[in-house]
Amino acid sequence: PPGFLCLRSENVLVFVLGITILGVCHYTLTVKGSHLATHGALTESRRWSKIWAHFFVEVCTAFPAEDARYGHVKMHHGYTNVLGLGDSSTWRLPCLNRYVYMFLAPLLIPILTPLVAVERLRKVRLGAALRALGLISLGLYSHYWLLRHVSGFRSPASALACMLCTRSLLAHPYLHVNVFQHIGLPMFSRDKKPRRIHMMSLGVLNLPRLPVLDWAFGHSIISCHVEHHLFPTLSDNMCLKVKPVVSQFLREKRLPYNEDTYLARFLLFLSRYEELLVHAPPITELAGLQ
Repeated sequence: PPGFLCLRSENVLVFVLGITILGVCHYTLTVKGSHLATHGALTESRRWSKIWAHFFVEVCTAFPAEDARYGHVKMHHGYTNVLGLGDSSTWRLPCLNRYVYMFLAPLLIPILTPLVAVERLRKVRLGAALRALGLISLGLYSHYWLLRHVSGFRSPASALACMLCTRSLLAHPYLHVNVFQHIGLPMFSRDKKPRRIHMMSLGVLNLPRLPVLDWAFGHSIISCHVEHHLFPTLSDNMCLKVKPVVSQFLREKRLPYNEDTYLARFLLFLSRYEELLVHAPPITELAGLQ
């Protein structure tokens, strides 16, 4: 509510504050909320987990909940860094050059998300498609209605432009984090993938604590991503608590515990863009580890 009310002000600083509040809240709902709900990490009740998933993924994010669960939980977590299955290849856009991909492409995420959702809904049963389409439409229209009737935007174009601004506020780190934490690490073939503990240790990376991203994306996505892949149903709070135990265990077993800074990963991807995000990554051979 403070974000929508700030947008009523003619003061530029207050208006920008409103955009910032709504943008951070939007990503808290659509990234942290959707991620935890999809994994059933918000509540022990399976019924409520399903309800929260529909709310956060479909109403807030404008994407089908079943498709998100299948792509993320079943494929990405089940086959982390296995080529052709859970290798994060959905984030690769070989047709774009490095600067367009790293700096401009993230701004299109709010527009592409509902368009991809409609394309995915064509492949599911009619009842589920109608429900998802109804909830997605409800979420988008509610955001538009609040901007027109609470924030006082006078024209549809200005309200839609504000929706785009708030929904793309943290789009750059959202895209970057999704590729930084897996691509560029060891990749495996389906028939020669290592044991799960090795697969998660080798193929997942943690970023350092970043206050805004910790809040909007969650610890399980930023600083505790290794822990999240090992224990995907743990809450953000519990991932943070088990982090020292996990890091100590992996180091005692002489297994990698990958950590790097956001800036270091950004510069790495900018300098090795074609190798990492255009060409198919090579399969890592782990002699004796299987």
